[in-house]
Formats: sequence, C-alpha cells, structure tokens
Amino acid sequence: MNFTAFSTLLRETFPWVTEQQLERFAALDPLYREWNARINVISRKDMDGLYLHHILHSLAIAAWLQRERPDSFRRWQEGGVTVLDLGTGGGFPGIPLAILFPQVTFTLCDSIGKKIRVASEIAGALGLDNVQTVNARAESLGRTFTHVVSRAVTTLDQFYPWVKGRFTDSILYLKGGDIAEETGVLMARHRLPAGSVSVWKIQNDFPDPWFEGKFVVEIRKNAR
Repeated sequence: MNFTAFSTLLRETFPWVTEQQLERFAALDPLYREWNARINVISRKDMDGLYLHHILHSLAIAAWLQRERPDSFRRWQEGGVTVLDLGTGGGFPGIPLAILFPQVTFTLCDSIGKKIRVASEIAGALGLDNVQTVNARAESLGRTFTHVVSRAVTTLDQFYPWVKGRFTDSILYLKGGDIAEETGVLMARHRLPAGSVSVWKIQNDFPDPWFEGKFVVEIRKNAR
C-alpha cells in the first residue's frame, strides 16, 4: 500500500481528517526510512509495507472506537483523554494515533532506549506536542491513564498485570493468532468478569487480506 492508497482509505474511514494530518502521515515514510537506516525498529524488508502493516494497523484502534465506542471516540476527539502506549518500539500504535487525535495526550513508553529515541525524534520532527516519550518499564510509571494501547508486545495474560491499576477506562490491544484461547486464559487467570473483554476483527473496517486473523481486543475496567 502506497501513500495514495492509504490516504484514500483514511479519508473514507475518517472523513474529518485534515490536510495537516495528511501531511504528517505523508512525512512518516521518509522519516522512518531515515531513522530505520540508523536504528532498526522495523524490518528493513518491511519498510515498503509501512502504511499497511504499521500505520493502518495502528489506526485500527481508531476505527474500532468510531464504530463500537462512539462516546469514547468523541472524547478522544474533544480532549481530556490520556493514553499510555506501552512497548511502543519505534512509535506504534502511538504516533499514528497521536496524529489522528491531536487533543489526546499520549505517553509512549519502551524499556529499550534506542527504540524510544526513534519514536521521540519522529514525534519531534512532526511537531506532535501531544506526545511524550519515556524510556522505562511499566512498573516504574507512577500514574494512571484513561486508556492503555499496545501492539502484540506479549500474550494478553502476561500483559494485563503490567498495567492493571494504571487505566481508568480500558486496554486497547492489537493482537493476532488464536484469540479465543488467549482471551479465555486471560479471563480465567485474572478472574475478569463476563463482558469485560471484547474482540473485533480488523477486516471489518480494513478489508485487506493482510489483516486476516488480526484483532482489536478491548479489556474494560468496569464491564457493564
């Protein structure tokens, strides 16, 4: 997927996207190519898949919110929401989401210093004043956030204890594989109530075959 195809799909999914946001998305390709040549945060053979495999994948969280949690989606648009991107690597899903939601405050956290440097430099080059970066482990963060987002850092049952008590609304996790088994283990091991975990096929919003078997998983703090 090149930028033209990406921008067409972006406008179809989020008709309110601005020219400034499109310019920032366009700038991601040269920025990641430049930084990836110095510090490898994306497989070099996958750089041509940046818009599909990394940027659009990150924005699946936004598409899911827009479709399934419209009240939360409006809060993301209006402000007052804080988001922790744990295990951000080079800035996914945090940087694409920060471009799309300039009113949301994002904290991008990773324990590997060279990776968080890439995320920091790219956020700075884009002028994303709603992004801060932290080189730390989850357990050292002494604050709570509205949401936690992440992309396949580890299994759900291992990830959950890292951020338990650090969010007021939900975890939004990008994951693939045998999701039914993984969510079952999560709920049993951590005694989560029925209705606290929901799973959404990304292909419902982005029909590209690459998204087959990939999901947005939400773990809500207060299930209804």
